[in-house]
Amino acid sequence: MTYETVIGLEVHLQLKTRSKVFCGCSTNFGAAPNTQTCPVCLGFPGSLPVLNREALKLAAKVAIALNCQIAKKIRFDRKNYFYPDLPKAYQISQFGHPLSQHGHLPVLSNGKERHIKIRRVHLEEDTGKLFHEKDHSLVDFNRCGTPLLEIVSEPDIGSPEEAYAYLTLLKSILEYIDVSDCNMEEGSLRCDANISLKKQGAKELGVKTEIKNMNSFKGVKAALEYERDRQVELLESGQRIVQETRLYDAERDVTESMRSKEEAHDYRYFPEPDLVPFDFEKGLLTEIEKEIPELPEPRKKRFVSEYRLSEYDAAVMVSDKAMADYFEDCARLYKNPKIIANWLMGDVSAYLSEKNLTIAGVNLKARHLTGMLEMIDRGAISGKIAKTLLKEMIETGKEPGALVKEKGLEQISDEGEIEKAIDQVISENEKIVGDFKDGKKNAIMALVGKVMAKTKGKANPGKVNQMLSKMLREDK
Repeated sequence: MTYETVIGLEVHLQLKTRSKVFCGCSTNFGAAPNTQTCPVCLGFPGSLPVLNREALKLAAKVAIALNCQIAKKIRFDRKNYFYPDLPKAYQISQFGHPLSQHGHLPVLSNGKERHIKIRRVHLEEDTGKLFHEKDHSLVDFNRCGTPLLEIVSEPDIGSPEEAYAYLTLLKSILEYIDVSDCNMEEGSLRCDANISLKKQGAKELGVKTEIKNMNSFKGVKAALEYERDRQVELLESGQRIVQETRLYDAERDVTESMRSKEEAHDYRYFPEPDLVPFDFEKGLLTEIEKEIPELPEPRKKRFVSEYRLSEYDAAVMVSDKAMADYFEDCARLYKNPKIIANWLMGDVSAYLSEKNLTIAGVNLKARHLTGMLEMIDRGAISGKIAKTLLKEMIETGKEPGALVKEKGLEQISDEGEIEKAIDQVISENEKIVGDFKDGKKNAIMALVGKVMAKTKGKANPGKVNQMLSKMLREDK
């Protein structure tokens, strides 16, 4: 029997505000434990919350970017549960009247674009953070009250691969509209996943499990793959799936039971008595809409039409806003956008990956990269020299012309020097020369390589090939 995988994702996003959602405490990351708290975020008796206007604006910005319908009137609710990192024993969240509902995200799945439905985007406060030691646990309440956005998809995702594509595009959009730093390591972007199986073609959903403790999108994909296979194995052996929350262990690549899964009624939601219902000022949503920049999908289509990039190249370029901006800066200076994209996806990205950096975090001016590409076009340097030059440019911040002179990287185009190197290579490699004369045309590439080595990579490879071919023909 075959099964369909059904996945829903809950993304929790810390919004980029200077103060918390219901009080004036700082949201700076990395402060000493329990130094960014006050009676409001700690829930002291008599303290009253006040909604952060900027947090509400950023939340609405996300909802609009995700094609959601903004509610005419929103209300906050108390979500009641006890946990050591929740000092009030309840969380101010939204249940009955959330900020927005009924959105969608266009995801490329199996070569086709499919709209993943978004159930709701709502605003709430974050909890504290627990640190578990061998014989005790510690709690830091600095994170309590940080504005947190919950983005809940419908159970509309059909595979771990599709979940990965959804999360990648979602993060890209959030970075484009600049509402969060989306740093998973610091906890500003977190994801829980619900997964169930159903019989092929069946309408009724199976029993779901929730997976927590995933600190990367690759981790989400791996956890979902394991849990899918685990559920298939249970069903095939005649056992039943238990509705529960499970933790993902990345080192062992397994999920393990944590606790039984709560339902909405377990939280005893009721309207937050200290916050009145809100509606938006006239014109505020229109103002927010105007602040939303060109998003990844329309930008990708423009890159294909305007710069003649392939769908794949355009998708890679726009997946990172800083990279897309940098590409366009270069395209204004250099005539061949495809060459720019090749270098950015190739050697530049390889360097960034090796050093764990982003394009925004390196000192590589657009005019320096395009200046290097123009030097290749003029024959002033070879592609091989350019690879060395690129690293030097990034690490020193110097412009390419100055570095070429400083490091002695000028390409040899003088025919006299090249002819001298070719003569030496021909005399030292009689067998390869003989192979070429016997009709093995590929042998010339070995000779070109030896000439390039003889000139320490400085000779113009096109000129070497041309001159070598001519000299070998005349030598017959």
